[in-house]
Amino acid sequence: PATASAATASAAKGRGRPVLPPGRLGIQLYSLRDKVSTLGFGPVFAELERYGYDEVEFAGYTQGSAGAITLAQLKRLARNHGLNPIGSHVGYYSDDPGAYTFAQNLTKVLDDAQALGLKHIGTAAGPFRYGSTVDAWKRAAEDFNTYGAAARARGMKFYQHNHSEEFSFATDNPKVRLYDVLLKETDPDLVYLEMDIYWAYVGQFRFSKRPDGRPAPFEPLNYVLRQPDRYPLFHVKDGESDPSNPYGYRMTDVGDGDIDYRRFISAVTRLRGHRMAHHWQAEHDNPAESFTFARRSSAHLHSLKEKC
Repeated sequence: PATASAATASAAKGRGRPVLPPGRLGIQLYSLRDKVSTLGFGPVFAELERYGYDEVEFAGYTQGSAGAITLAQLKRLARNHGLNPIGSHVGYYSDDPGAYTFAQNLTKVLDDAQALGLKHIGTAAGPFRYGSTVDAWKRAAEDFNTYGAAARARGMKFYQHNHSEEFSFATDNPKVRLYDVLLKETDPDLVYLEMDIYWAYVGQFRFSKRPDGRPAPFEPLNYVLRQPDRYPLFHVKDGESDPSNPYGYRMTDVGDGDIDYRRFISAVTRLRGHRMAHHWQAEHDNPAESFTFARRSSAHLHSLKEKC
């Protein structure tokens, strides 16, 4: 794979418009959890502003050892640094009735999201609450429709963020891909998807054959192109192809890997009416140095130009 500098230089040679729509680059703050917990949100937001980010997606509203902060302070801090809080990841369910999850404390979760001015509130938990059968996912879809209706009543969109396992097959019907059950059984006006593009391609690597070995190929981008209105948010995460790895990739900073983001983002934003309809959050689950990841990923994505 090309180095980041070579990839950036190559992409910059394009003469088209920037691939990345203006004002739509965000970052999932989970990638910067080490900095948030030691420095606090303020210094982290200041860095993100310098790196050219427009939006942030939360993974919790506390600062660890950096001290307490209120939601009002957090909202103000983001705005002071030109950052739009666009979404947040919250747990789906728990055995603890007091847990901060959609299933246990929906009203509190939505109250907090509303206080922060979020337009989207979601979960990164897979719909495996009741198991991996078709009916189990239909039950989870009913949960999601309930959360989606409650969010919509407050002017927000509920969303689910995928990992790779969502693209696996139902244990009671190995011809059925579970992700297809989720799409079919959730109301498109109530439940939205945040495609983690890296994990979708891992899913492609892991689940392009049924359990019986028969081919079942799929292309993550095609899911989006078929129903672009269902995907307001994306995670832009990169990986270097490694077929010896059980996941098929090794996670990298954006621009260092083999996922063609010029192709992917261009295909979505070129759809009529969709240039500004989506939000693109950079992410790395365990970056070697989180500020370096944030800076380099922004530089790479801003360098990409569409092919003429």
